[in-house]
Amino acid sequence: MSAKIKYTDEPLGKVQVIPDFLPSPAELAFREEGVKVTLALSKRGIEFFKSEATKHHTQYQRMIRRLIDAYVDAQAPTDRSSGPRA
Repeated sequence: MSAKIKYTDEPLGKVQVIPDFLPSPAELAFREEGVKVTLALSKRGIEFFKSEATKHHTQYQRMIRRLIDAYVDAQAPTDRSSGPRA
């Protein structure tokens, strides 16, 4: 795998410029406002998230927060103004 790459000065062929699709640095630095809550969760659930967080080198609280945010995003298209469901 230590073979050197040999570059040549040949034409690239048909090149297409695409618009920039990457988020700006300001968008990457954005942090959504957080609200601290006290919440009792099952020991089994917390052990699961701690184990998975260790595997993926992240924080278990962040994983739980993202799970809740994903649930909220999935529910967004529904009409919440119609009141409680029966």
